[in-house]
Amino acid sequence: MAPLVKRNHWVIRLTHWVNLVAVVLMAGSGMRIFNAHPAFARPGETFPLNPWEGTSIPAWLTFGGWLAGARHWHFAAMWLLVANGLLYLGFLFFHGEWRDIVPRRGDVRDAIEMLKFYLFVRRDHPPQGKHNALQKSAYFAMAVLGIVLVLSGLAIWKPVTLWFITALFVNFKWARFVHFTAMALLLLLALVHVFMVFSVDPYSLRAIFTGWYDRARSPEARNARPFYHLFGGTRPAPSSEAPRP
Repeated sequence: MAPLVKRNHWVIRLTHWVNLVAVVLMAGSGMRIFNAHPAFARPGETFPLNPWEGTSIPAWLTFGGWLAGARHWHFAAMWLLVANGLLYLGFLFFHGEWRDIVPRRGDVRDAIEMLKFYLFVRRDHPPQGKHNALQKSAYFAMAVLGIVLVLSGLAIWKPVTLWFITALFVNFKWARFVHFTAMALLLLLALVHVFMVFSVDPYSLRAIFTGWYDRARSPEARNARPFYHLFGGTRPAPSSEAPRP
């Protein structure tokens, strides 16, 4: 069987890149909005979980220029994220690819085995399918964080009109804290994702652009740890110039 396989449907590739744009716009504009009042509580209130109360985020990390401009960008990106998220989740459900990211029995055990491999406790790469257990957990967490971001964002956008959503987070300041924390966690997961792609499976970049993936160069086939292959620590990757199936 030829090693080149169709791995990512065009919907997955499209929503992946649209998500990248939407999240970057929302994060930058959101931090600019936060800087207009760098605290989770309203003026005159206090919040116990922010030791940097009143400290602004560095301007170079923000986007939008000023408060009103940042709000326009933020809400535009929000609806883009919502529409794109609905397309992505709908595709996963109707195409059956939700099975690739939904947690299953045994994922905790498999995640521990992957950690043991990355920490050089285990010698050989654990068997995996399209994604290993750590990847599945990260992708599932990203989807959950996206939902939390939208709900908490609506809660702080219209805390009176949408009081029933605000109540899910107790009140306005807790909704703002959850919104900020969820975005920070999403950005952290995204950075880890990018790091792992370039350090462990750079060959997967082809799949997110064209859809095609070379199984002969998968991390499992190469026994790949982060950057370990640069020092001769993995099995040599076989040639894969076979025609497409």
